[in-house]
Amino acid sequence: MFPTLTALLCLGLRVGLRTLVQAGTLPKPTLWAEPGSVIHWGSSVTIWCQGILEAKEYHLDKEGISTHWDKQKPVDPGDKAKFSITQMIEHTAGRYECSYLSPTGWSERSDPLELVVTGFYSKPILSALPSPIVTSGESVIFKCRSEEGFGKFVLTKEGEDRLSWTMDSQQQSSGQFQALFSVGPVTPTHRWTFRCYGSNRNRPQVWSPPSDALELLVSGGSGKPSLLTQQGPIVASGQNLTLQCRSDFGYDRFVLSKEGGHDLPQSPVLQPQAVLSQGDFPLDTGTSSHGGQYRCYGGYSLSSEWSAPSDPLDILVAGWLPDRPSLSVQPGPTVASGEKVTLLCQSQSLRDTFLLTKERAADLPLRLRSQSGAQQHQAEFSLGPVTSAQGGTYRCYSANHNSPYLLSQPSEPLELLISASQPQDYTVENHICMATAVLVLVVLGVLLFQARDSERMAQAAART
Repeated sequence: MFPTLTALLCLGLRVGLRTLVQAGTLPKPTLWAEPGSVIHWGSSVTIWCQGILEAKEYHLDKEGISTHWDKQKPVDPGDKAKFSITQMIEHTAGRYECSYLSPTGWSERSDPLELVVTGFYSKPILSALPSPIVTSGESVIFKCRSEEGFGKFVLTKEGEDRLSWTMDSQQQSSGQFQALFSVGPVTPTHRWTFRCYGSNRNRPQVWSPPSDALELLVSGGSGKPSLLTQQGPIVASGQNLTLQCRSDFGYDRFVLSKEGGHDLPQSPVLQPQAVLSQGDFPLDTGTSSHGGQYRCYGGYSLSSEWSAPSDPLDILVAGWLPDRPSLSVQPGPTVASGEKVTLLCQSQSLRDTFLLTKERAADLPLRLRSQSGAQQHQAEFSLGPVTSAQGGTYRCYSANHNSPYLLSQPSEPLELLISASQPQDYTVENHICMATAVLVLVVLGVLLFQARDSERMAQAAART
């Protein structure tokens, strides 16, 4: 039954096509390229033109060429032809169309196929503004830039849909050329990976190499993980540092994001506890680029959606600035509980920011803008009324506001001692009251002494 039905369907298709041909209406051929229409220089590409089973011959034409670029006989089953370009070069890039010869004449031409060769010039740089992390449903701006004088930039999206956008470039005051692309709204239903290319207006099918791939991270509303470090927020330059992203939501992958950064490193998942998953991110603080503000996200490998972001974690790298500020305290390193103290951080270098830290404190460092002193830059950190909890070892650092995460050498440590004090309700009134009581006791004592003296005198007089 099935072979008979198949034969009848094929016969109907042939009869239908013959009817179209006999009526003088030939179907427009379809033209496509494999593995795609954007080919790297030197690679091969296959162009297919599909028409009807009755086609005798296929022609491939290239824009700007007066004669046929190539002609081929149909390949089995006979409704299409194969055109091969063994080495893609500048000369083979361009717009192509195809047509076929039927028993009744030539078909119309196919829709054009634009064949692009890449690999010329230098590759541009692709970034996302303000960040490659986008909340689901929002749009994102892509910036493609280059030192080359490209007239156009092309943004492409990888995946089955193969979307692309083309924009004229704009020259910036820095001399760079760039174009901005608005894409969105983005959703977590599939991955969003992009590249961009540069080209010149007089050779629109000759492109640069692709930029490095940029993948958007689409953040949703699932539970946020926690980001922490065992070393604390300030690390010495060159010190090993590992950031840990943790969650009890069972995420099987984590990604780390740095404010202003474009890389999104991912981490294999560890399970230090049965219900806790964790991703470790080692950072090399030997480079200044690792100072900054970080967040992490959790996700599941079967989904392209990521969690809400963790709370931010600031990483400060000490030792990038050569100066070492000094730290002093007024009225002195030992104060009574309840009093006020001032910690003075000073530097002879031109610095506009100072930070004060306390060893083993969970709080973030205190940060103040500097004030100009006698040939020095300084900041005064006021503490108080102090309690025993504020006793400990303090250090200060200098920094500049344009690089807030890169610090100087630490000052020498300063030990602040908090001594016990009288109760807070022991006021001047208490002193007056005490003095009055003492005076009363003294008067009573004098009166008592006088009374006893009078009594002794009276007894003596009576005996005489």
